[in-house]
Amino acid sequence: MEWYILISAAFFLLLALFATGLPIFLSFLALNILGIYLLRGSFDGVMLIVNSMFNTGTNMSLAAIPLFILLGEILFRSNAVHILFNAVDGLIGNIRARLYAVSIVLSAVFGALSGSAMAVAAMMGASLLPEMRKRGYDRNLSIGTILAGSSLAPIIPPSVMAVVLGILSGVSISGLLVAGILPGLLLATAFFLYVVIRGWLNPSLAPVSQQAKLPWRERAMLFLRAVPFLLIIITILGMILAGVATPTEAAAMGCIVAVIICSIFAKLDLKALYEAVRSTAWITGMIMVIMVSSVSFSQVLNMSGVTFELVAWVTDLDISLVLMFIALMALPFVLCMFIDQIALMILLVPLYKPIVTALGFDPMWFWAIFLINMSVGGITPPFGYTLFALQGVARDVPIQAVYRSVLAFIAIFAFVIVLLALFPQIILFLPSLI
Repeated sequence: MEWYILISAAFFLLLALFATGLPIFLSFLALNILGIYLLRGSFDGVMLIVNSMFNTGTNMSLAAIPLFILLGEILFRSNAVHILFNAVDGLIGNIRARLYAVSIVLSAVFGALSGSAMAVAAMMGASLLPEMRKRGYDRNLSIGTILAGSSLAPIIPPSVMAVVLGILSGVSISGLLVAGILPGLLLATAFFLYVVIRGWLNPSLAPVSQQAKLPWRERAMLFLRAVPFLLIIITILGMILAGVATPTEAAAMGCIVAVIICSIFAKLDLKALYEAVRSTAWITGMIMVIMVSSVSFSQVLNMSGVTFELVAWVTDLDISLVLMFIALMALPFVLCMFIDQIALMILLVPLYKPIVTALGFDPMWFWAIFLINMSVGGITPPFGYTLFALQGVARDVPIQAVYRSVLAFIAIFAFVIVLLALFPQIILFLPSLI
């Protein structure tokens, strides 16, 4: 059977299994067992899948995932969120479109602290969105700023998706984490300028704030209260950039610092800590069971010869590297509309990895842009998971309105991705310092 028929059948069967509502890990597992049976004529090769699952599950690099998740849980279950909100709100002041700006800045900060776009969207949708609507801010633009800001979470470290991508692609996890800093800040700045300019051009979208202007002394006090929580980010990134710790070690130290700081400056008690650990175990279990059951999918493809044939076919195409890059980025952008981001990464990265090497793309540059592309998928209609997270806490907002609210921000994402493709040093500068 031709390789393109095999890979097409595998993809369609996998999508069909997803559509039935079968859990992602069971879909991958069923496909792997079926593939082994078709290739070998028996189920004797199932032990290959078992060994692959064991080797993947015991990879020590994966330890960074529960640690980063625990870090975010600790912060969300204390009142650190309230302290940071007051600090950002006070520092931005009474500019027009103030709450739009607060939404973007605060989402970027929370994303850097937690690494979870869905958690940030749900938290901001429950706390900030009602306040924005009460003060007369445009509903769609309010939703759009929250979703855009929360989509920065997988890009700005610490990021669970960056750790997973680093393991799958074979690039330095430390490098991939810090590679997202400047693109994340660039995206946050672009979002900020967009909402400020729209508020200036159309004043009805952003009413002038009626809040009394805080004196500089009070603003300074609000900022000082937030400084201890920013030390968590500095600790993690500082240790990675200085080369004194791996991402796993830096994440562990970040959790220790978070527990100390939240116990002193916030309201972290034993009950909140227990709930944080419990939630971390549940989320980590879901991610790990998906990974161990799906990584072996690439081995089945290798056994079938599909990977080799695909690489040979791509490298023989008579098209420019620019068009090839666009095609490689367009596929995950479209598929992210229908498939979970981590599941899609696990599906595509084993296929992309040899192609990226054969085409001569810089791996750090390519996979960093790939990560940003995957982050857009969380807010891309119709099935972006971050969209559903926000709609879940804002049940009176129709899903169609949520879809419309993100279109402009998706265009900004696309524009920034073009900039990063044209100016790779934006991505490569910080990793070069490690």
